[in-house]
Amino acid sequence: MKTDLEIAREIPLTPILQLSTTLGIPESSCRPYGHFIGKIELSNLNTEKVKKNKLVLVTAISPTKAGNGKTVTTVSLSLGLNRLGKNSIVALREPSLGPVFGMKGGAAGGGYAQVLPMEDINLHFTGDFHAITSAHNTLTALIENYQYHHLNTDKALKEITWKRILDVNDRSLRNIMSGLGGLQNGVPRESGFDITPASELMAILCLAQNADDLRTRIDRIVIGYTLQKQPFTVKDLGAGGALCILLKDALLPNLVQTTENTPALIHGGPFANIAHGCNSVIATQMALSLGEYVITEAGFGSDLGAEKFIHIKCRTSGLIPSAAVIVVTLKALKVQGGLTENESVEINPEAVKNGIPHLHRHILNLQQMGMPIIISLNYFANDSELEINNLSDWCIKNKYPFAINKAFTQGGKGAEELAQKVLDAINQNPSPKINYLYELEDSIENKLNSIVQKIYHGARVELSPTAISTLKKINKMGWNNLPVCIAKTPYSFTENPSITGTPEGFILPIRELIPQIGAGFIVAIAGDILRMPGLPVQPAALSMDIQNGIISGLS
Repeated sequence: MKTDLEIAREIPLTPILQLSTTLGIPESSCRPYGHFIGKIELSNLNTEKVKKNKLVLVTAISPTKAGNGKTVTTVSLSLGLNRLGKNSIVALREPSLGPVFGMKGGAAGGGYAQVLPMEDINLHFTGDFHAITSAHNTLTALIENYQYHHLNTDKALKEITWKRILDVNDRSLRNIMSGLGGLQNGVPRESGFDITPASELMAILCLAQNADDLRTRIDRIVIGYTLQKQPFTVKDLGAGGALCILLKDALLPNLVQTTENTPALIHGGPFANIAHGCNSVIATQMALSLGEYVITEAGFGSDLGAEKFIHIKCRTSGLIPSAAVIVVTLKALKVQGGLTENESVEINPEAVKNGIPHLHRHILNLQQMGMPIIISLNYFANDSELEINNLSDWCIKNKYPFAINKAFTQGGKGAEELAQKVLDAINQNPSPKINYLYELEDSIENKLNSIVQKIYHGARVELSPTAISTLKKINKMGWNNLPVCIAKTPYSFTENPSITGTPEGFILPIRELIPQIGAGFIVAIAGDILRMPGLPVQPAALSMDIQNGIISGLS
């Protein structure tokens, strides 16, 4: 089997202006970034078509460390639908350089179900992540400058809550002291770095409806507190205009293509374990303006990405998914059935059976939120027929639509069965309604408990003293009517990645609450989850090279 990179290089690409023209986008509305990438002007967004066309969400069971193949499945489904004569477009997140050079690798799909040009998408792409990083750190510099010039006055800030960001996994920057070396170097304070996908500006870019909404959200970012214990915002600082200038091009969605030369929009990239995990509202709506069926994904399993997709992205935008695909691999089922990741490569039908209750919980999660579901097995060449039959027999017995996705090796032809199952599910329930699991008027603690009880099957949350102190501030400031965004491990329903399967009745510890008023939600940090990842013993970067302009080792 050829590598993803070899497959990507052998496929002739359609010039970007030719591709955009097939979507009905005038050449003047597509800004080329080289020959095969373009940014689409927001004037091409048609709200009537957004309401008319169909949105399909791709989620998964809890993944292994290598993932389950949601991006492969998202691209696969779009390819399959197009082969069935439908007009389908992919809407995906942009990869972060942290995982690309760390452990997980790129996020452009794989095999014959990729988005292209893969190398550009996985690396600097159109510079959106760099724009967000620059804007975020510009704001940090402006805050530090404000504090320096107002030190020992009644305008000084009692507390600065805004950190710095970097799109690199660097554990040594999680906690730092800045401003050392004398007063001429600024005001000393404890600070730290988050990774770019955890930035509130990333969340804002992905939830903003247009340029005006972007500015409104940026202006209300809380960056610290005054001596009078009142929130100090970007609007108070006067930095909103500068940040919007830095983000003016990053706000436009990026047009690329699949391995079968069909359109794909890629834009924004918050992580689902530390943020809301969805591509931008603008890109999703743009795709719905241009395609009859739009396939998008939300990060990790239904307990993270899909829950936040519903309670944050859909609530903000009014989007309603017509169906949800749950991606399953036999390896992930065996891990959830009690095996280690090393053991899961061996054939073990009993472990697959033991992992099915975990799948069932994800099914129930999506159904209680109002989505028709389809189960998709992301097929690998070493999957055993007996193990597959254990899964398919259970799905048939329980009347859950099931399809084997072989697009990784076969392209769109290998996803036709999945595409047809999705069409059938949509036709059987053409007007689904979202069932939110909490009301915005509920207290923050009740919202958290609703997710823990209804999605994770735990007993309740337990707030640390730090979180309780912040909760009092949230209530005092009137921010308690916002949705919540739980940041936790993707490998378990609990905060502990080693607890697999279907745990019940546990307590979820919340160590910190972070008000992100610009983004419009409250982040709840569960357990030991980190907003700046570290690198593994053997980072992917150490296996990469470039010779005569040809990259190797990128996957």
